[in-house]
Amino acid sequence: MAGNTPGTPSVLRAMNDRAALDLLLEHGPLSRTRIGKLTGLSKPTASQLLARLEAAGLVVATGTAAGRPGPNAQLYAVNASAAHVAGLDVNAHRIVAAVADVTGGTVGEFELRTPGRRADSVVRQVTEALDGAVADAGLTRADLHRVVIGTPGAFDPNTGRLRYASHLPGWHSPALLDELAAVLPMPVEYENDVNLVAVAEQRRGAARGHDDFVLLWNEEGLGAALVINGRLHRGFTGGAGEVGFLPVPGAPLVRQVTKANAGGFQELAGAQVLARLARELGIEDAPGSGTHQEVAAELVGRAAEAVERGEEGEDGPYAALLDRFATGLATGLASLVAVLDPEIVVLSGELFSRGGEPLRARVAAELAELAASRPRLLAGDVTHRPVLRGALESALATARDEVFDTSR
Repeated sequence: MAGNTPGTPSVLRAMNDRAALDLLLEHGPLSRTRIGKLTGLSKPTASQLLARLEAAGLVVATGTAAGRPGPNAQLYAVNASAAHVAGLDVNAHRIVAAVADVTGGTVGEFELRTPGRRADSVVRQVTEALDGAVADAGLTRADLHRVVIGTPGAFDPNTGRLRYASHLPGWHSPALLDELAAVLPMPVEYENDVNLVAVAEQRRGAARGHDDFVLLWNEEGLGAALVINGRLHRGFTGGAGEVGFLPVPGAPLVRQVTKANAGGFQELAGAQVLARLARELGIEDAPGSGTHQEVAAELVGRAAEAVERGEEGEDGPYAALLDRFATGLATGLASLVAVLDPEIVVLSGELFSRGGEPLRARVAAELAELAASRPRLLAGDVTHRPVLRGALESALATARDEVFDTSR
C-alpha cells in the first residue's frame, strides 16, 4: 500500500475489499446483504464494495438465492479466473504437477514418471510436468501467477544447493535454480515437501486454528515440520525438521549421516523396520515383495485391521508389531516435544493413514510416558496428495495477497 496513509479512505476501502474477498473464499457465493452483515458494513457501502470488486474482475455475479426475489438476493462469488497458480510434488520416482484457480479449486493435473531419467534432465522434467498440468487446465505458462515446487530436503538459502536429499538425482547442481528461472516466466518458490504437508494441514486439515504444532511424516522417509507462532521454522540451512537423522536410543549411532542418507530415528521407526519386526514376531503372511514403503504400508494396514476387528489379543503378533512400531515413533517424538513443547502433533503420511486409530492411540500412550509435556496427537486430515495440496496453498497465499490488493 505504498503512498497511502493508514486510516485514509483508500486504505480502509482496501481492507474492506480484502475482508469481503476472504469471506467469499470461506463461505462461497454470498448476497450483498449477507456480506454487509458479516463485515459490519452498511448496505450502500457493501453495494459500492461489490461494484468496485466486480469492475476490477475480482468478483462475479453468480445468480440469485432461491426463493428470495429482489436485488438483495443477487449472489456474488470470487472470480475463479482472476489468477492461477501451480504446485509440483517431486520425488525420486515421479513429478506430480497441478494448477489451481484463485479459489483453490484444482483445474489441471499431470504426473510424469521419472525413474531412470538422466540426472541432467531436471529442467526438462519440471517443464514437461508443469506444461502437462497447464495444458490439462486449458491454460498456458503465461497464465500462471506463481509456482511452488516441493522436494525432499531443502535448498540452502546461503548456497542455493539442495541439501539432505542425496537420493534425488540431478537436483544438486549449484546452477539448477538459475536454469529453472531462465525457462519459467513466473515467480518460483521451493519448499521442503514435509513443510508443505504442514501448510496443507494448517490451512485445510487437522492443524487449522493451531499456531504451534509439529507434523511427523512417515512415508518413503521420516521427517517433521515445525510450526512456531503460526510460521514454518526452517532453520539456518533449511534443515529444521530433518529428524530422520536424529540420534535416538535403540538405534545404532550413524556417522556421516548425509552421505549415508540414514540416521538413528529413520533406522528405528522408518518404513524399512516393519519387515524386520514382522520377521522377529513370526508373522508368516507378511508381504514377500515390494519396496520398503509398500511392504510397510501393507503390514501396518493389516495390523490395524486385525486389531480393529478384534482378531488380535494384547499379545498377538500384529498387536505387538503396532506396539513396537509405536514405541520407536514415540522415542523420536519425545525429543521433539521436549524441545518445542507444541500444542498438537499431527501424524501424517501413508504409514500413519494405514495404521489409523490403533497406531495413533499407541503412539500417544507411549509419548505420554516418555515426554513431560503431553501434546494432543491428531491424525492428518489431508490424505490425498498432501505435498501437492500444500504447494498450491502456499502459492495461493502469496498470489491472493498480490491480486486482491485493491489499494494500488
